[in-house]
Amino acid sequence: MPEPPSFADDAARRNFIETLNARLPTKRVIAQGMLRNENDEILLCQLTYKKEWDLPGGVVDKFESPAACLRREIAEELGTDVRVGELVTSTWLPPYRGWDDAVLFLFDLGRVPADWVAGLTLQPREIVAVHWVGLAELDTHIAPYAARLLRAALTPVPCAYLEDGLPPVCPGD
Repeated sequence: MPEPPSFADDAARRNFIETLNARLPTKRVIAQGMLRNENDEILLCQLTYKKEWDLPGGVVDKFESPAACLRREIAEELGTDVRVGELVTSTWLPPYRGWDDAVLFLFDLGRVPADWVAGLTLQPREIVAVHWVGLAELDTHIAPYAARLLRAALTPVPCAYLEDGLPPVCPGD
């Protein structure tokens, strides 16, 4: 059996951690927000690069927190500041349409009047339009995993962790 690495000093420990860090897998992290109006409709963004609409948000940059990412993405893409509320749920997403797997954090962005969208300045490179959509119409506009995610998030007691928008199936369940 090989000898365990020596961690006699801080330099040896840092070198070992740097080696592990360089070899361990990385995973895409996504932060999105659920913003609703007085009619319980959810704000969706019609994107230039996807056929399905999606929640506001985006990919978390290196060394950026998911909440900070969501604030930044909304400022860049919708031209407004929002208060990022509580984490509603998180979900692991399997590979989908050319994207690798990811972890998605869904935050509550609160409620605004429906006419709030009139004050937005959309980034035309990414956002074609924004739409208020009711729960019954989700399936016609968003990806199946996103519809599952929103339905799970809007249950009276949302599950803190999901897989592909569903509660995880554990061995023995």
